[in-house]
Amino acid sequence: MTDPLSRLLGDRPWLLADGATGTNLYNMGLAPGDAPDLWCESHPDRVRELHRQMIAAGADMILTNSFGANASRLRLSGAEGRVASINHAAARLARETVAEADRPVIVAGSIGPTGEIMAPVGRLTEAEATRLFTEQAEALKEGGVDILWIETVSAVEELRAAARAAQAVGLPWCGMMSFEPGGRSIMGVSPPQLATLVERLPHPPIAYGANCGTGPAELLLAISGFSAAGSERPLIAKPNAGVPRFQDGGLIYDGTPEVMAEFAVLARDMGVRIIGGCCGTTPVHLAAMHEALINRVSGGRPSTETISSRIAGAMADR
Repeated sequence: MTDPLSRLLGDRPWLLADGATGTNLYNMGLAPGDAPDLWCESHPDRVRELHRQMIAAGADMILTNSFGANASRLRLSGAEGRVASINHAAARLARETVAEADRPVIVAGSIGPTGEIMAPVGRLTEAEATRLFTEQAEALKEGGVDILWIETVSAVEELRAAARAAQAVGLPWCGMMSFEPGGRSIMGVSPPQLATLVERLPHPPIAYGANCGTGPAELLLAISGFSAAGSERPLIAKPNAGVPRFQDGGLIYDGTPEVMAEFAVLARDMGVRIIGGCCGTTPVHLAAMHEALINRVSGGRPSTETISSRIAGAMADR
């Protein structure tokens, strides 16, 4: 247990990861359609402020503002030549903010999917995906991240490529797929298949699980599939704060802080070790999750019926 995340997991029954990056930056003035990653260089103070808010809300881990900072996705903004500088800045901003905290906080280098469809369905090969991820991972490492946080992946080939990138730069990592309501990723991967895959990788993750998706209830049902596969590796649950809808010219997520607090307790009682929120999860949501995790006692491992009814009940009470 030489890395900071493994040491914290060895000392604590659960850790609280942060909330959303992109959707919170939109609330701070990012224009719809603009790449959040570019704010690491153009608006660093606002990125630092979001990190500070997440830490103040109780986060034990913050993700760098680099989810889409690979060359393939940055090409959409004409910034494909700035991969190194953007990722280095993202890591540095997070590192500087963590240095202000009065407790240990992990800096996780966020790496999202390439935005391309992997071969043989699409044209992106594993070798090219590995090159894209390695370029990003090297800059995040140089900027000072503790671990790599590979998230919202849907294809086995893309996760393998990201794992090779983590191995190439010599960093520990965590990996997450996003699952649809039917229980599989967009590319057809099931939770038990992901559980089997991570154990076969030459450089396996510290922890793995699910993020994003269509809300906390569906994500917890996916998490139950990991448990059924018998994996003893620490699990991660980081769902969207419900489903978005357009309101007042912007996106509003229907998962209230109370809903996300209920999710956090259910995740903890399922044995999930790293709990957080994805799209729509604000510092207010995160603070409610933190309070619930500390103050609410365990009710035992919930069944799938209990998960559905308690989340639905919390939604009805809002």
